[in-house]
Amino acid sequence: MKRADDFDTRREHLQGLSDRALHERFWSLAERLTNPLLEMGRFYTSPSIERSVLLRMGFSSIEAKALVDACLEKGLLGHGAGHVVYKAGQQSGKSVREAGLALIRGEGWEGLDSSFSKEDA
Repeated sequence: MKRADDFDTRREHLQGLSDRALHERFWSLAERLTNPLLEMGRFYTSPSIERSVLLRMGFSSIEAKALVDACLEKGLLGHGAGHVVYKAGQQSGKSVREAGLALIRGEGWEGLDSSFSKEDA
């Protein structure tokens, strides 16, 4: 069974667009597609999801649990535990791993909550 070729028909609405306009249209559509996913990620997280993220960042399950528990205790879990560790690394000049281990030891939490903007929540 041969597929009907309708490419020309489906692309008619794009023919008059310049390369720049096509580029802008692509990114606009990509943003429309991903924005709902990002919004869900901001509002619907759980300790288990955050531990999973930290595991993928190279932390052990014991380290991930300690980081998530600390983020919960400090009210930062809504920012994402991986994001908290990343910001701690940026703030301290350490690698993500070093920053995470420092957070587990209780170091580097000061001023961390103020490094998140309203958009990060």
